[in-house]
Amino acid sequence: MSRPGPLWAAAGTGIQVGAAMVATRYVVDAAGPGSLGFLRYLIGLVCLVPALWLRPWRTIAPRDLVPIGLLGIGQFAALIVLLNYSLLHIPAARASLLFSTFPLMTMTLSALLGRERFTPAKIAGALLTFAGVAIALGGAAITAEPQHGSAWLGTAAALASAFCGAVCSISYAPYVARYSALPVTAFAMFVAVLALAGIAGAEGLFATWPAFTAGEAAAIVFIGVSSGIGFFLWVYALGNAPPTLVTIFLGLGPVTAALGGTALLGEPLPVAALLGLACVLAGLWIALKPGAQAD
Repeated sequence: MSRPGPLWAAAGTGIQVGAAMVATRYVVDAAGPGSLGFLRYLIGLVCLVPALWLRPWRTIAPRDLVPIGLLGIGQFAALIVLLNYSLLHIPAARASLLFSTFPLMTMTLSALLGRERFTPAKIAGALLTFAGVAIALGGAAITAEPQHGSAWLGTAAALASAFCGAVCSISYAPYVARYSALPVTAFAMFVAVLALAGIAGAEGLFATWPAFTAGEAAAIVFIGVSSGIGFFLWVYALGNAPPTLVTIFLGLGPVTAALGGTALLGEPLPVAALLGLACVLAGLWIALKPGAQAD
């Protein structure tokens, strides 16, 4: 059984992802997918600078700079650009449902690579959290039609985003063990910001001063600050707990988004969201209960 600290960090990240998804839906039409990703992680990186300045940390060896940088591009650039792109083509509920295959992909890849073993509890927990997300999102995840764009492109982008995250999630542990989560997160995010700067430039972000409304600017700042904290917790959790257990907590994201719409936007509280939350919590309990990690 993993220590509780990393799992609490994973839970915090799952909730952060849901809150950021609500804010992203609000602002993604005002900024392109690459531009929003660039601003998100630039702000997040700035939030990590004081901690890097105040806390001693081990310098990353030159041989590890390239693999950690590639993880940053995958986790912080490719994943978020693909997810933002999917939101331009398919309803947010459907994108959330497709992205919630993340834990199932992580479990499968981890088992194929010999990092973890399949256990009934892990399989049941991952499937139950996926079912919880599907219930919480309701029929809109399947029946709603996109207002513009290609549904096939949006679907492929959401699934590719989940797959990209799964590949990266099973690769962080040795680097976190060697250097700790803070420098690994900061360097990975720094490389991602450089990569996203090129995409943002192609979208015209630097051609003129961005004309965001006050609400849009506040949403971008919230996304950035929460991402800086959230992804530090994410990398810390991945470095100290099995990746399948960590990614299962992402099931809290879509449920948080549904409940956040009620709390922040005055939307009616759907019964499906409460049922979905119950399924997600049940899946987490099955995956985390004593003895669940036994072969």
